[in-house]
Amino acid sequence: MHNASNPAGTPGTRAWVRMPSGRRLDLLDPTPFDWDDADLALGLARTYRWGGHSAWPLPLSVAQHSITVMLLRRAAAPSLSPLEEMRELLHDAEEGLLGFDAISVIKPFLGDAFRALTRRLEHVVFLRYGLPAWEARAHLAHKRADRLAAATEAVHVAGWSREEVRRTLKIRAAVLAEDPLAARYGCRPWEPWPPALASERFLTELERLKHAVQQQVAA
Repeated sequence: MHNASNPAGTPGTRAWVRMPSGRRLDLLDPTPFDWDDADLALGLARTYRWGGHSAWPLPLSVAQHSITVMLLRRAAAPSLSPLEEMRELLHDAEEGLLGFDAISVIKPFLGDAFRALTRRLEHVVFLRYGLPAWEARAHLAHKRADRLAAATEAVHVAGWSREEVRRTLKIRAAVLAEDPLAARYGCRPWEPWPPALASERFLTELERLKHAVQQQVAA
């Protein structure tokens, strides 16, 4: 029987991560109070997609990817509320706490324990930021934006051809011609950002959305 305070396994087992803020997160028994926003932003900026591989000098961070998905969802649904937009920005937040973005095809090999661990982290992220659970239609729209970002990153960042994206990676989404981040930040299209810049931009977006949610609640 699992310890109720330690659902992941042996009583007394801990998997501590010390955050830059000095807070401590137990990956096996997380709470919504174990990190601050800057810890999360930096964790996502130092966690890389595509196994850390890139055709550029730097790999692509989950922080940069998260902003891309948020912008794609906003473009597809201009009426998206600040809370829904924040949910898009934080859709991979557990990866920043864990410091690991598993390539999709290896996730089944990591097993149920890993799946449970990531779900616990996602749950405390949703609690921390007051995010609503995914409803079916919104989650489908999110997955469309996420796959669109993935197909585009595969070509423009990781260096796969469009044909390889369809045939080898089995991603059927279109590949964007224009980088939504370039229009927002004036950056070089598709170029991965340095961790410090990715962290700063992610944190700015998160703070903007938190403020917008607070204003909406107060209105």
